[in-house]
Amino acid sequence: MRVTLLSYTPDPEMTVAIAARRCYSALDSSRLTERLSSEEAKKLINMILEAGHLSPTEHASFTFAIEGVSRSLSHQLVRHRIASYSQQSQRYVSEKGFEYVVPPSIARKPEALDLYEKQIEEIRKTYSKLVEMVPKEDARYILPNACETKLVMTMNCRSLYNFFERRLCNRAQWEIRKLARAMLDCVNEVAPNLFSWVGSPCEMHGYCPEGNMSCGKVKSFSR
Repeated sequence: MRVTLLSYTPDPEMTVAIAARRCYSALDSSRLTERLSSEEAKKLINMILEAGHLSPTEHASFTFAIEGVSRSLSHQLVRHRIASYSQQSQRYVSEKGFEYVVPPSIARKPEALDLYEKQIEEIRKTYSKLVEMVPKEDARYILPNACETKLVMTMNCRSLYNFFERRLCNRAQWEIRKLARAMLDCVNEVAPNLFSWVGSPCEMHGYCPEGNMSCGKVKSFSR
C-alpha cells in the first residue's frame, strides 16, 4: 500500500480559522485576517472542535494518491459519499498479470496461501484468454476483489473526521484501517491542529457505538 498526499488547500489551518472567525465576528471580509497569528488560529480551531462546530473545517480539502490496495477496499471506500474519486478503469486498462493483495490471515498460513495463489493464477490465465475473445469491459467480470487498484481521492476535513472515526476503529476491516492510519499520518504533517481530535470513538470518547458487535476494548454505548 502506498499513500501520497498530492495536494491540499493552501495553509489549511489558517483557512479554517478564517472561516471560523467569520462565524463569530462582525469584521469586514478585508479585515478577517488582521492579527490572526498561527497561535490565534490554533485557538480558534480548538474552540470549534471542542464545540462540535465543524462546518468551518469543510473549507479545507486534501487529495490523496492511493496505490497497492484491493478492489475490496475501494468498494468500502466509496461508501464515504462526500468525497471525489478517480479510479483506474478495468474497462480501459488491461489487467493481464494483475497485481493482487494477500490478506495477512492467508499469508500466515502456507496451505491457505498456496491455495489462494493458485486460484489467482488460474484467474489470470482465464482473463488473458477472455480478453482475446471479448472486450476488456466484459472480461473484467472474472477478476477478483483481491485485484490491485489505484485511485485518487479528495475529501474535505470534515469528511475525513468521519472517515477516520469509522475506519480507525478496531472493528474496521484490516486493509481500510491500514489506509486510514496512513492517510492520518499524511494530514498530520501539514495540519496537526486540525487533526488533533481524530480517532475511533473508544479513543476519543471512551465508549463504543457498536453495541454487541464491539471489540470489547471499552464499554459499549446503549440507548
